[in-house]
Amino acid sequence: MGEISIKINIADRIYPLKVAMEEEEVIRRAAKLINDRIKEYQENYAVRDKQDLLSMCVLHYATATLKAEKKVINEDTEVAEKVYQLDQLLTEFFSE
Repeated sequence: MGEISIKINIADRIYPLKVAMEEEEVIRRAAKLINDRIKEYQENYAVRDKQDLLSMCVLHYATATLKAEKKVINEDTEVAEKVYQLDQLLTEFFSE
């Protein structure tokens, strides 16, 4: 599929982008998540500066990303350990 031109509104600023057609929906949803988070911060904190609100959003999503990456690594390690244990059991079974 080809690229398309879209305009994304984040924190009351328009950003023109060229994206793959299959990525458009994900990008629009990401922009909505950011704008929703900004609105939440505006309502719950005495922060009005858009730069500060965007920085808070970046920190929130970067932290969430790092937590998700750590979880995947831990799950991969657990799976690898279980595969190793299963391999050991099968090796013992077939060597008898």
